[in-house]
Amino acid sequence: MDFSNRDCWIFDMDGTLTIEAHDFAAICRELGIPDNKNILEGIAEMPDDEAAQCRKKLEQIELDIAQHSKAQPGAIELLSKLRSQNKRLAILTRNAKPVADRTLAACGLDVFFESNVILSRDCCTPKPSPDGIHHLLKKWNSKPDRAVMVGDYVFDLLSGRNAGTATVHLDVNGVFAWPEHADFCVTHLDELTKAIG
Repeated sequence: MDFSNRDCWIFDMDGTLTIEAHDFAAICRELGIPDNKNILEGIAEMPDDEAAQCRKKLEQIELDIAQHSKAQPGAIELLSKLRSQNKRLAILTRNAKPVADRTLAACGLDVFFESNVILSRDCCTPKPSPDGIHHLLKKWNSKPDRAVMVGDYVFDLLSGRNAGTATVHLDVNGVFAWPEHADFCVTHLDELTKAIG
């Protein structure tokens, strides 16, 4: 894929720029969410009081994980290269904002992102909604055909598809379960660094 005209780069955080450390099944059990539900969607179906308690508990679990976060191999090199090419960089995560901030700081990746382009579930409808991408493109006065969404999960790819951007799927296991939603697939971020030239 030719990335030369893509100057807006939007990244998922957990499992993409960081090494995946979440045991989602265990988190669901702790929060009382059925196995067949995604966490945020499961909480959204709860009564208001129960949902509020679960959100608090979830954020504490996420904060505990965040402080031990490690950068995905190749993340610093990729972000450094994009920064050297004057690309715009942003984060779009389903985490809460304090969790995103703590995660990026723990990994040493916070230096690449201004606070106002770290978008969380607190400020826009979570992925797979394209809302966060639309918000960033409007802020940057840019268009979808200038943007790339990079992620490790189908929600990341769908948010890019729904917004009309290019999509890059990072799968360190090389399975690539959603090829219909990805324009470019990599098993290591170094492959993407090479591809951007």
